[in-house]
Amino acid sequence: MEMKNHAGNQQDNMKESSNSSSELEKKEAAALYAKIVFGIIAYASCSSMMLIINKLAVTFLPAPSVVLFCQLLTSAVAIKLMHEGGLVESDPLIAEKVKPFMLVAIAFLGALYTNVKTLQYANVETFIVFRSSTPILIAFLDYVFLGRQLPNMRSWLSLMAILMGAIAYVFTDSNFEVKAYTWVMAWFVVFAFDQVYIKFAVDNVKLTPWGRSYYTNLLAVVPVFLLGVVTREHEILTDFEWSTASIFALSASCVAGVLMSYSQFLLRGLISATSFTVVGTMCKIGTVIINCMIWDKHASMEGLIALFICIFSGLFYQQSPLRNPIPTHTRN
Repeated sequence: MEMKNHAGNQQDNMKESSNSSSELEKKEAAALYAKIVFGIIAYASCSSMMLIINKLAVTFLPAPSVVLFCQLLTSAVAIKLMHEGGLVESDPLIAEKVKPFMLVAIAFLGALYTNVKTLQYANVETFIVFRSSTPILIAFLDYVFLGRQLPNMRSWLSLMAILMGAIAYVFTDSNFEVKAYTWVMAWFVVFAFDQVYIKFAVDNVKLTPWGRSYYTNLLAVVPVFLLGVVTREHEILTDFEWSTASIFALSASCVAGVLMSYSQFLLRGLISATSFTVVGTMCKIGTVIINCMIWDKHASMEGLIALFICIFSGLFYQQSPLRNPIPTHTRN
C-alpha cells in the first residue's frame, strides 16, 4: 500500500513538474513574442522615417561621408552618455569582442555609405524596390552560412512575388539613371554581406542591443572619417553655406540614427537574417506614403503599383526554422 502511495506521489510530482515546465515555456514564448513585436514596431518606425531623413540630409548637405560621420559619432557619444547616466545598459570595449565587431562596423558602414550615395542620385522608390529583391538572396545565404532551413513553398512564392514586383518596377521607372543603378548594385552586394555577417556576429558575441550599437558606431567613426578624406568630401564644407534646413536635416538624421541603430540590433538578435530583411522591406510602405506626400521625384503610377505588389508580398513570408534547433533551456 505504501509503495502504491509512493508511486502515486511520484506520478503526481511528475505531472506537476510537467505542468510547471509547460507553463514556464508558455510564459517564455509569450515574452519572446512580445519582444519580437516590439522590435518589429520600433525598427519599422525608425526604418520608414530614416530613408526619407537621409534623403533630405544628403540633399541639403551633399556630402554623404560627412553626414555618416555625424550620425555615427552622435550615436556612439549618446549611447555612452546614456549608459553612464544609467538610462541604458551598454557594454564596455573588450578586445576579444572588438575584433569580430570591427568587420561588423565595416559592413555596417559600407551598407550605409552605398545607401546614401544611392539616395543622392536615385529616387526613393528605386532604392526600395532593389531592396525588395534582396530577401531571396538572403534566404540562400541563411541556409548556407547560418544553419536555417530553406523557405517553405508559401515563403518561396512570397519571395518570388517580391522579386517579380522589383523587375516590373525596373521596366516602368521613368527616372532611370545608370549612375544611380551602379550605386544600387554596389549597395546590393554590400548589403547581402552585411545581413549575413552581422547576424552571425550578433548570435556569437554576447552583447546587449545597446552594446552592439555602441561597438558598431564607435568602431565605424574612424573608417568613415578616412573615407571622407579620401573622397575629399570634407572640402565641400569649406564653401558650404549652412541654412536652417541643412542644420535641421543633419540634426534629425543624427537623432534618427541613434534610434535606428538600437532598434535594428535589437531585432537582429530576435529573428533570422531573411526575416529581418523581409521586415525591412515591408516597413518601407511607410516610406512610400511619406515620399509621395512630400517629394516631387517619385515613380509613375505603374511603378508604384509594382512597388506595392513587391512590398505586400512579404506579408506571406514565414521564417524558416533552424536545421538544428537550440534546446529551450539553453536559449538566452
